[in-house]
Amino acid sequence: MENGDIPEDANEHFPGLQSESAQACATAPKGPDPDLVAIAERMSTVKHKILVLAGKGGVGKSTFSAQLSFALAGMGHRVGLMDIDICGPSIPKMLGLEGQEIRQSNFGWSPIYVENNLAVMSVGFMLPNSDDAVIWRGSRKKSLIKQFLKDVNWGEMDYLVVDAPPGTSDEHISIVQYLVPTGIDGAIIVTTPQEVSIIDAKKEINFCKKVGVRVLGVVENMSGLSLPLTDFKFRKKLPETGSTIDVTEYAISYIRENAPELLDFLACKEVFDSSAGGAERMCQEMGVPILGKLRLDPKVCEAGEQGKSCFDEATKCFASAPALKSIIQKVLLSIMMTG
Repeated sequence: MENGDIPEDANEHFPGLQSESAQACATAPKGPDPDLVAIAERMSTVKHKILVLAGKGGVGKSTFSAQLSFALAGMGHRVGLMDIDICGPSIPKMLGLEGQEIRQSNFGWSPIYVENNLAVMSVGFMLPNSDDAVIWRGSRKKSLIKQFLKDVNWGEMDYLVVDAPPGTSDEHISIVQYLVPTGIDGAIIVTTPQEVSIIDAKKEINFCKKVGVRVLGVVENMSGLSLPLTDFKFRKKLPETGSTIDVTEYAISYIRENAPELLDFLACKEVFDSSAGGAERMCQEMGVPILGKLRLDPKVCEAGEQGKSCFDEATKCFASAPALKSIIQKVLLSIMMTG
């Protein structure tokens, strides 16, 4: 089997996808793509569509997409989250939906529901094993994205959040091609402060400008580390050996006895070099809004691992939840002002 081909039983897991040889042999349709009409009909029940993009992998784009969806649903909106990161679908894990399977009905594919008002669709639901690799050429990715849009019974939705893979590849071109005629409110670009990430974020912004998708704004993720003082581990260096020993219990007891007010403090530290100005300077240069900065918060990472919302009291994301809420309010205001 050549690299990029699909096993013969692939259609059992991805119904409706034609083989590339079959697509190549098929007679090209004359006139407009009839699937665009079906997509327009499906999307007519979705009020707003938001793309979440990143020029570089590993910047927290899927984490942001998941928490954005949780937040919108928590506000009472009807939300759909569509994961088109076909080769690396992480959304099922981040929403606590691992092991779920998609079902079909007379109305089309049924998305998986986290809550009554939060539906999710991902290629991850179609894999027999979550560790399976999806090694597809562009035409197959395009076919699946088209099916997610025309065959999934999203129903009445206030917001459809699309989590795209990093970069500006086939998936981006396809989603824009299919969704622009139905109306896209805009894209949110996620980056980190480091220059190597900023360079790729600029490419993502230029992509949006070229294809006519408005940039709602940029989120600078992992903008420093923020932790309650009590979450730190304290170690003491032994001069004679150079090794260290754990003195956390002693340090916290000392603070509690001598400066208890410090126990409510957050300790913050820059992680990446942002001397070049980070996302804020990039946004000024490129004429796009900066939505805000999110610190690297282990509690948010923990919430993602557990498939939970960082806005739940149980997750205790005290450092990140307010900043996320502020960013989301700016996004909604921007959509309302242009809607």
